[in-house]
Amino acid sequence: MRENLHRFFRAARGAGVHVSPAESIDAMRAVKQVGFSDRAILRDALLLTLAKSQDEKLALGDCFDLFFSQPEPRQDQPEADDNDDASQDADQTPSPSSASEAGEGQPSEGLGPLAQMLLSQDRNAIAAAIASASGAASLSDIRYSTQRGIFSSRILDAMGLQRLRDDLDALTATNPSLAERLRGALDALREAVRDTVSQGLALYAREEAENLRNEILRNAPLARIERRQVAEMRALIRQIARRLRERYSKPRKRQRRGHLDVRRTLRRNAAWGGVPFLTAWKRKHRDRPKIVAICDVSGSVAQVSDFFLLLIHSLHEVVDDVHSFAFSSHLIEVSETLEKKSPEEAMAEIMSKVGFGSSDYGSSLVDFEKEFMSTLTPQTTVIVLGDARSNNLDPRADILRRISERSKRVVWLNPEGRLAWGFGDSEMPRYATFCTVVRQCATAQQLERAVSDIVATYQ
Repeated sequence: MRENLHRFFRAARGAGVHVSPAESIDAMRAVKQVGFSDRAILRDALLLTLAKSQDEKLALGDCFDLFFSQPEPRQDQPEADDNDDASQDADQTPSPSSASEAGEGQPSEGLGPLAQMLLSQDRNAIAAAIASASGAASLSDIRYSTQRGIFSSRILDAMGLQRLRDDLDALTATNPSLAERLRGALDALREAVRDTVSQGLALYAREEAENLRNEILRNAPLARIERRQVAEMRALIRQIARRLRERYSKPRKRQRRGHLDVRRTLRRNAAWGGVPFLTAWKRKHRDRPKIVAICDVSGSVAQVSDFFLLLIHSLHEVVDDVHSFAFSSHLIEVSETLEKKSPEEAMAEIMSKVGFGSSDYGSSLVDFEKEFMSTLTPQTTVIVLGDARSNNLDPRADILRRISERSKRVVWLNPEGRLAWGFGDSEMPRYATFCTVVRQCATAQQLERAVSDIVATYQ
């Protein structure tokens, strides 16, 4: 039971359900109470102890149904039932010919366990043998579809395929009809094993397949993501945001508490012989972090900005104060839109107001200076996402200089390759003069690294 549950937990993790060690222990205790006999009760027990959201409940239910569906050897010929009936009739009214065949001895005598099991057509015994052999062959380690043949062979070998082949050779010489019957049962067994391996691939290879798909997406240019991949990229950006929150939220809590000041602690407790009844902590003053994100959502970089704004919005648990702005030819604040609406609704509203236009960096910087310069403090990190192409209009780099003077630093993330900076209507070299950091940011991986480096400075 324990080994079977461990494999189920592994499959559940591959389906996207987070199963912690404590939760797995709770689930095993629940299963011990309800048992395996009633699958409906077992399913409810696992869902109650492991699923923490409606999405996880659905994913876990599908995983349970797949995990506990046991492929069975197919019964090929409908005539088999007729033959069984005929044999039963023959048993009830034995004829001289059947008696003479019985007198030749039991056909299964001297055969190996697998041959006897197949000839007896005991489905439960065969299913149990396949499950046991799957465990012995470590089917839960399967990761790729190209491994189907390898694991099928391992399972069959663990069931005793070599002995079965020897039995077939012997029966072919002594009892051809029984050998033919055994070959048919072996073909059905092979098919059942293939189904078992396919089931294992669906259960245990999801995580690996998803990781591979995510790795490809992480390195794909955001500006050239296909429409069918947008939803997958949004999910990947949410994973990146969650990972950044987990990475940086906990250290901040520890550092807020401070580090033990050993000298002061010893002095305070001199009266008690140095026993630290009273503790003293070193507390380092840290400025409250603030981020101002200014995103170009014009036609050339709109899709990149979409993902960037989603990531910035998801990081509110790490950074205390985030203000987001979007612009094409003029600039508006979008912080409230991002916070109060779903990502899809927020992006649609932002794009309807200022998206897909012709970019005018100079006019947008003028809007920011007139209306939002007060959001800047000496603790603010200003992040600008854009290609710095202003359609040969006045770039107003002087405003960016004043923004730089009023803030802690200015980080510019450019989705274009460095070789394109400064060519055509690109004003990147001029803007870079007033930036603390200038980085290419064309893929999800580069975006994650850039935001991670920014947030890390506050820890």
